[in-house]
Amino acid sequence: MARIRLSALPPAASGVAGFSVGAAAMLLLPGGLANAVGLLSAGLGLAGSAVLARRRLVDERDRVLALLGEVKVRMATNAMRVDALAQRLEQSPMSEADAAPSRAMLNELTAEVGLLGDLLQQVATTLGDHDDQIRLMQEKRAAARSERAAPALAVVEPAVPEVLSPLAVREDPAAEARRAAEEERAALIGEALARGQVEVHLQPVVQLPQRRTRGYEALVRLRLDEKTLLMPEEFLAIVEERGFGPTLDALVLTRALAIARHLGGKGGDLFVSCNFSAATWGSSRALAALARILEKYREHAGHLVIEVPQRVFRLLDPSSLGLLGAMSAGGVRFALDQVGDLRFDVPSLLDRGVRLVKVPAALLSDTAPRGAADIAVGDLAALLERGAVMLVAEGVEDDPTVAGMLELGVGYAQGGVFSPPRPVRPEVFAEPAEKPAPQPSPAPAEALPSAEVVDYPAPAQAAPQPPRRVAFRDVLRRASA
Repeated sequence: MARIRLSALPPAASGVAGFSVGAAAMLLLPGGLANAVGLLSAGLGLAGSAVLARRRLVDERDRVLALLGEVKVRMATNAMRVDALAQRLEQSPMSEADAAPSRAMLNELTAEVGLLGDLLQQVATTLGDHDDQIRLMQEKRAAARSERAAPALAVVEPAVPEVLSPLAVREDPAAEARRAAEEERAALIGEALARGQVEVHLQPVVQLPQRRTRGYEALVRLRLDEKTLLMPEEFLAIVEERGFGPTLDALVLTRALAIARHLGGKGGDLFVSCNFSAATWGSSRALAALARILEKYREHAGHLVIEVPQRVFRLLDPSSLGLLGAMSAGGVRFALDQVGDLRFDVPSLLDRGVRLVKVPAALLSDTAPRGAADIAVGDLAALLERGAVMLVAEGVEDDPTVAGMLELGVGYAQGGVFSPPRPVRPEVFAEPAEKPAPQPSPAPAEALPSAEVVDYPAPAQAAPQPPRRVAFRDVLRRASA
């Protein structure tokens, strides 16, 4: 009898052939053997149909991914066109008042394009995760089938028991304890963030040589309990790893806005600066959420400065730049932070709302720093000052460093020699008491209507009576009575 190889047929043909061979086996083979062969052939037919359906699903999924990639490419092209249009708008001979509405519209459009790009990326990531889950399910089913087939194979080849070493199964107790401690610490940090137990300490930015306070930097701390206060280096790594960065940034921003409100009530041009996490700078969605918070408290944004790391500032995509432009239009100023390169394009900084450049004092005092500017540091300070950009020396810890900064012409500084970070008074975060409404002055009594009936003639007023003369005798009689 000729043998039929079902595996050589396509899935649909193998399914039909499986059912046909099963029917033939039921007719030709005797008894239970025929039933077994028939069931096996029917199973092969169903498997072929399943393979065909799976191939169709894979083709559809690949087609969807290709379409998503095409849409993302088109959106990137449109973002580049919007950026080019914004540059042409900046170069057009228009007044600032006429160009402001168009610039705001371009910023919003750029932000929307960025958000849509993030949404497409999330859809593609979700599809990828779905594929991974399907693959894991298929592997589990294959393992279960192999386990069910193990007793039948045991007749041909008996299983040999495998002796495993205890070290291969048990993990190092020290590593296990360390991982458990890290998990517990991460859970405590997440719970503290969920409860909003974030504290802000302020370190002043002073003007040299008078050392007069011109602003503050908000430095975040995390309160676990009454006796435990974590510094940034103790929890920021866990916050970034667990995806808590946007939550922390929202808490810090709301507290910074409360401080800005307090500074606005004191008068002057005092400011407070705050930092965002790397996860926020890498996500247009997180930046858009913070932009909505700023829009809600727009009247206090004039006293707020947002610090942007230099490496992040140079790699911002068009959508993030659009969001920064919208924040700048609302009155927010920016500071270039974590500077490692002294080459600055002052007009570009001004166009993007940068009004402060914070450079480590060690980098400024170094005679040949890495990434040195094309001009001397003293001339660089004067150049930034002429461009209305404040050069702030960070990390000034002693008086000799202060003298060195004065020799270089640096006009502003920050560090422990002036003041360490100090906690903010609780009343700063309290909502301002509403001023009592002025009491309205009592209105003069209105004259009563002369008549309640329409067209009824008003009564004639009596003529004033002249004063009546009284004899002095009558006055004495009344007094003696």
